Amino acid sequence: MRTPGHDRELAAGFLWTEGLIEETDQIVSIEPVGDDVPNGNQIAVELREGFPETDSEGRNFIAGSGCGICGKASIDAVRARGLRPVQSDFTVDPEVLCALPGKLRAEQEVFGRTGGLHAAALFSVSGDLIALREDIGRHNAVDKIVGWALLERRLPLSSHVLMVSGRGGFEIVQKAIAAGVPVLASVSAPSSLAVRLARELGLTLVGFLRGRRFVVYAGEIRCVGKRKVAVP
Repeated sequence: MRTPGHDRELAAGFLWTEGLIEETDQIVSIEPVGDDVPNGNQIAVELREGFPETDSEGRNFIAGSGCGICGKASIDAVRARGLRPVQSDFTVDPEVLCALPGKLRAEQEVFGRTGGLHAAALFSVSGDLIALREDIGRHNAVDKIVGWALLERRLPLSSHVLMVSGRGGFEIVQKAIAAGVPVLASVSAPSSLAVRLARELGLTLVGFLRGRRFVVYAGEIRCVGKRKVAVP
């Protein structure tokens, strides 16, 4: 279901990106439990009284390694959740974007040994690596990044670039928007639903970020610099 490691972050990030919590202080405690602490498969989360509110969207809360709608019964339910548009005047130089894939790959320790994991990485405006997490599911890796930011009280991530290996799917876009990320980049293509959601909610979505080329599918206003930017 997930690659072990950073499990507290995974649980916290999942709660945030799925909309079960909206404030850091709603978490009273989040700790591993069971007979094999700290290497077990269970995380116990205690929330402040009154949270979460009753959920009527039919979510089953199964976090798998494959990509999907991540527990939502329908795409319409994701929109009905009320995700707020990204509010950020953050801009990034195309030259900085072009350097990110190499930095991401250089820090993928487990991928370097196995070739079997995805990664999500958070970068500053100047392209400095802030945090990187690996997982067999790229959406799990994103939840680990968001969980790290949540537990470090760094949300919203309104002055950062989030990059993922693989494609930029719908579920990755909605998680990035939930975390307040203004720019999401991936090494492959986004899905059409991902592009639609990014355009609706003001996320800059970059795909095919490889070598010296990339395509901006939404929010091209945040990509500034002297390089020519491809916009479909």
